[in-house]
Amino acid sequence: MIASEKMRDSKPGWQHPLLALKEEELDLVLQLVLASGSLKDLAQAYQVSYPTIRLRVDRVIERLRQLANGAKPDPMMQLLAELVERGEITVPAARSVRDLYRQQKENFNDGGTVV
Repeated sequence: MIASEKMRDSKPGWQHPLLALKEEELDLVLQLVLASGSLKDLAQAYQVSYPTIRLRVDRVIERLRQLANGAKPDPMMQLLAELVERGEITVPAARSVRDLYRQQKENFNDGGTVV
């Protein structure tokens, strides 16, 4: 039995994770399948660089993992990924913000205060 069958059988009202993706994410998955999984061909289809398409695919994979595990995506992580994808922030800057955000979130969850 595959994971989606287990989830469907164990949770009433369960929805397949693919159905929760945004339209542009579904389009990316469709194009990836039509490109036989070739990121090189997918990058050409979207007229972007390989690293850009890799980032987009990684983001969709992470979102699907979260959805499959029943977790809600973190809006801050989604925002950072979108900013990097649009070129509005560099990858190192996004990592720094992410690390600080996680540290502050952890401090807050441990009963500390956000600085």
